[in-house]
Amino acid sequence: MIGVLTAIVITACIAPFWTHTWRLPRGFLAIIPAACFFYSISWWPEVNNGTSVLQSVEWMPFLDLSLSFYIDGLSLLFLLLITGIGSFIVLYASSYLKGHEDEGRFFFWLLLFMAAMLGLVASDNLLALFVFWELTSFTSYMLIGFNHESEKSRKLALQGLFITVGGGLLLMTGFIMLGGLTGTYQLSEIVQMSIHDQSSFVNLMLVFILLGAFTKSAQFPFHFWLPNAMAAPTPVSAFLHSATMVKAGVFIMARLHPTLSEQILWSSAQLWAGAATMLLGAWLAYLSTDLKKVLAYSTLMALGTLTLLLGIGSEYALIGFVSYLLAHSLYKASLFMLVGGIDHSTGTKDLIQLRGLKTSMPVTFGLIIVGALSLAGLPPLFGFIGKELLLEAGLGASSWIISVIVAAAVLVVGVSITLIVKPFFGQPVTLPKTPHESSLAMLIGPAILLVLSVLFGFAPGLAQEGLIQAAVQSVAGSEQAFKLKLWHGVNTALMLSMLSIVLGAVLAMVWARSRSSAAAIWRWSARLGPESFYFRLMDGIASFASLQTRIIQNGRLGIYMMVLLLATLSPVAWILITSVGFPGWTYSMKPTLYEWAMIALMLVSTAFAVNTRSRFASIISLGAMGFSVALLFVHFSAPDLGITQVLVETLTVLLLVLVLVRVPGFVRFSSTTERFRDAAVAVFAGFVLSWVVLAALPVQWAPSISEYFVANSYELGKGRNIVNVILVDFRALDTLGEIFVLAIAALGVYSMMKLRKGPSHDKT
Repeated sequence: MIGVLTAIVITACIAPFWTHTWRLPRGFLAIIPAACFFYSISWWPEVNNGTSVLQSVEWMPFLDLSLSFYIDGLSLLFLLLITGIGSFIVLYASSYLKGHEDEGRFFFWLLLFMAAMLGLVASDNLLALFVFWELTSFTSYMLIGFNHESEKSRKLALQGLFITVGGGLLLMTGFIMLGGLTGTYQLSEIVQMSIHDQSSFVNLMLVFILLGAFTKSAQFPFHFWLPNAMAAPTPVSAFLHSATMVKAGVFIMARLHPTLSEQILWSSAQLWAGAATMLLGAWLAYLSTDLKKVLAYSTLMALGTLTLLLGIGSEYALIGFVSYLLAHSLYKASLFMLVGGIDHSTGTKDLIQLRGLKTSMPVTFGLIIVGALSLAGLPPLFGFIGKELLLEAGLGASSWIISVIVAAAVLVVGVSITLIVKPFFGQPVTLPKTPHESSLAMLIGPAILLVLSVLFGFAPGLAQEGLIQAAVQSVAGSEQAFKLKLWHGVNTALMLSMLSIVLGAVLAMVWARSRSSAAAIWRWSARLGPESFYFRLMDGIASFASLQTRIIQNGRLGIYMMVLLLATLSPVAWILITSVGFPGWTYSMKPTLYEWAMIALMLVSTAFAVNTRSRFASIISLGAMGFSVALLFVHFSAPDLGITQVLVETLTVLLLVLVLVRVPGFVRFSSTTERFRDAAVAVFAGFVLSWVVLAALPVQWAPSISEYFVANSYELGKGRNIVNVILVDFRALDTLGEIFVLAIAALGVYSMMKLRKGPSHDKT
């Protein structure tokens, strides 16, 4: 698996050189994903026998993080879909973006996205899976915003990024909780467990994981970002909406199904979110007139369907989940590429404008018929088998679930017929471009995928033995005995399917008359929906950021210092109050007259420096404060520190005198209230720091080294002044740093003294 990822990443890195520097045929870039597809097939015999492939490479052992890969039926199905469909997408894009100035950048991000998805579905380690998860969000952001000159593209790309990354952070929290609960981060071990605990900790973990999966797979109420991702070029839409990013959340739910399916919260949330997303997606697909939006909303319906099937969790539901996933991947990637061909050759994708394309685009017309009928679930296509299993699962669940499934099926049939009729029938009209058939590179991928859809419909045993049976075993956590058939006889599921076809045909006939009024009602109600809330939230965040910038980040150094002190010392004060307590005055020393005099001199100097309006007086008072500290050092038998303090204060005073003489006089920029506020912050800071010092004095985390210095200063350092020996020998780097500081200060003083005397300020 490491080889597969490395090959894709290397191909991504050379793609810009391939297209712009070497100017080689772009379609050849599809060779590497295709080779990875055939290499992945080599795992099929082992996986199909019910075993799994485990590979591992140590990455960060100290974090228990390894690049370990777990390839079973579910992950192999996704690997084949990603590399297989990805190969056709790269070939398709080589013609779709031919001549585009940024096609090298496009292929770089597309192939990097492919590598991230492959890593996601094959990862065995939860933390490594999360890394790939976030990489898919970032690379998809770059792809959705590919047309970065467009403000709309940038805005919608950010929308997808914010929602999926926000959900990813919650998912990471859920993964950490799951790892702590199970004692392992290896999925191959987790899927062997079953969690029955219904505690609040487990429920919170489930909420985090579900929110991460729902945001990625665009489940209600996070559904709106997926149709907006249509701002991306069509190859991106075809890849993201077929078997890759939007199915990542569904993949996570399916992967953890054996472990978490017994949790009521897990299955209930999947049922309700899946049903809502399924019905809403089908309804919005029926209302849309943009071809790509129609397919995007139908993808939303499919994602809701897959989530609903996992929530039902019965045998029929899990078989239907894998079958529907495969069927959707085949027809949806094809339809997106075909619709992109229509847009590319006509200059529009508006269903209202398009007419009579069957004569100018006959191959596209024939392929869209197959894809749309598979979307509608008509026999003998593989989409029909997936739909039958969905109806059987709904019949075995409850009446409200089967009602939602049938309603969504009716809408999807109406959408499918509209896709066939509106663009291709009728009298040809004038379009932005003269319609013409798409190139072979843009048609070969859809053709092969739809041939597979027909083949699997006539011979579902091929799909079952090749892909579905092993994947169902992975999702169910045990071996399942079943046999896929195209014909099960006349039963309730078939009757409901026929009913949905008839009612869907009626909806298609009244589409032109009913759509506009229904869409107007929907636009009015959408003002209260989750997308409107998202934009209001973003505006609120921007307004709050502007407000706090005006208040806090206003360019005034005093405000910055105040915020820094409060943010740093407030948590310290809270810890001192709640955990340490005030130590009190535990020292028996009584200040002498000299000490009281030095304390008084420091207090007076400080007060004078704060209140004076004279620059020189303030400098002198600050100098007096510093020299008082030097006297204090000398008094307590630290002459070295005293000498250092005297030197520092002397240099400081000289520098301040030489600098301040060249600046304007003092001006009061703060009000009386602001000065009292600053004084309160200063007193608070001084009090907390004093408290910290007093609390730290009796604390000794390690044995004292004083005796070592006393015993060895003369023997090793050849000096009787222990402080000097410590500074010069035992802590020589400290002294070296101080020498540099003094040298720089001396250079500063010398430079200031050599400055030519000039006016105190520039004349204006």
